[in-house]
Amino acid sequence: MSTLFEKLDAVQRRAEEITTRLAEPTVLADAGEYSRLSKALADVTPIVEEYQRLRETLRQLEDARGLLRESGDAEMRELAQAELDALTGRQAALEASLQRRLLPKDPADDRNTIVEIRAGAGGEEAALFAAELLRMYNRYAERRRWKVEMISVSLTGIGGIKEAILAVEGQGAYSHLKFESGVHRVQRVPATEASGRIHTSTVTVAVLPEAEEVDVQISPQDLRIDVYRSTGPGGQSVNTTDSAVRLTHIPTGLVVTCQDEKSQHKNKAKALKVLRSRLYEMELRRQKELIDRDRRNQVGSGERAEKIRTYNFPQNRVTDHRIGLTLHNLSAVLEGDLEDLIQALAGQDQAERLKALA
Repeated sequence: MSTLFEKLDAVQRRAEEITTRLAEPTVLADAGEYSRLSKALADVTPIVEEYQRLRETLRQLEDARGLLRESGDAEMRELAQAELDALTGRQAALEASLQRRLLPKDPADDRNTIVEIRAGAGGEEAALFAAELLRMYNRYAERRRWKVEMISVSLTGIGGIKEAILAVEGQGAYSHLKFESGVHRVQRVPATEASGRIHTSTVTVAVLPEAEEVDVQISPQDLRIDVYRSTGPGGQSVNTTDSAVRLTHIPTGLVVTCQDEKSQHKNKAKALKVLRSRLYEMELRRQKELIDRDRRNQVGSGERAEKIRTYNFPQNRVTDHRIGLTLHNLSAVLEGDLEDLIQALAGQDQAERLKALA
């Protein structure tokens, strides 16, 4: 308990220091510094306010205990005991909430995100399901009023996608979508299956925090840029100029292509956005491995080879294997109703991190 209060006292002192600094003329004259400090204050204010509620609850608990000790009236003692029980429950809830608030924050949580969807095993059926997952994430983004920009998409002949890369911009985009990284498995009877046999196909999803130029410096010497003519499904030419761009990051071997725009300049800018995010994610993973080498995250590491979820159409069932959660609302999930899954995953992630701190 003392450790919790020590941390909360430190947060309160930090809030007071920021408030004082925000009133300084030099800070008021510096828009960038003022904005940075205002955001820092906004981050700690909810913790300070909840800490004050906890302290007030503890004060009320002392009063209730005193009344219970001193009162000789049976009815008054009964009321004091009921108040004591209610306040004890409130204390426990506030302490648990503050413990969660004090957890180290994922430094990428506030960022926008890049989502990459690729058809895996299963041929055309996998490509069709990849298209359904793309629609699912678009629907979820609409629910949260996020902005979605398609960076690149590779279509198949009958409405599936081999690969799609999209940028999602909005509050909490990465913090919500990061749990979607991994292999998504679908079990259903394909429309082309005459015998009615259930097939199993897979789609890989990668969710990357969007990186800015200041996060990842890419030297021109480390970059090979190839331009070529854009093509559509089946090799059909969709552009008469060499506007498609392929970027190769020589030190890592990462390759990014983009051909959705008619402008070579725009395609290059989009490809660079994806490349920066992939390099940034690689660095975050390296840091996490150094810090977290001895502890396995029970929610799942987000590795792209890890099977995280099964969508079973005959049983109208969605099962997330990382937390053992099964929902019987497959159609709603595919319409973008992901909140129950994402909140359950976030809750398990918090529980595991609290356990690691204990």
